[in-house]
Amino acid sequence: MDKQLATNIFESLASGVRLDIYRLLVKTGPQGLVAGEIGSALEVPPTNLSFHLKTLTHAQLVSVVQEGRFQRYRANMTLMHDLIAYLTAECCAGHPEQCPEICTPLNGPML
Repeated sequence: MDKQLATNIFESLASGVRLDIYRLLVKTGPQGLVAGEIGSALEVPPTNLSFHLKTLTHAQLVSVVQEGRFQRYRANMTLMHDLIAYLTAECCAGHPEQCPEICTPLNGPML
């Protein structure tokens, strides 16, 4: 991951609504949700929702697939794991084994 992509991701998540959308999609897992379900769950009007989903899609945080007249959105968990790895790559000066209490591997428990 490069710095520009990381910056774009953080900028897209700087909105409370977009953060809520992303967290909802993470919660629903691989099946994702169609736009209307996201709007209903978060009480976001369709025009506002469209704007936020476009921003998240542009940042590659969500993927979208057309299903008939609906669009299904899914969280890009691989990208989020890459972002976390990018942020923690230099944990404890590149020796995470020296401080396991703060440098938990991605496959370990996440709080």
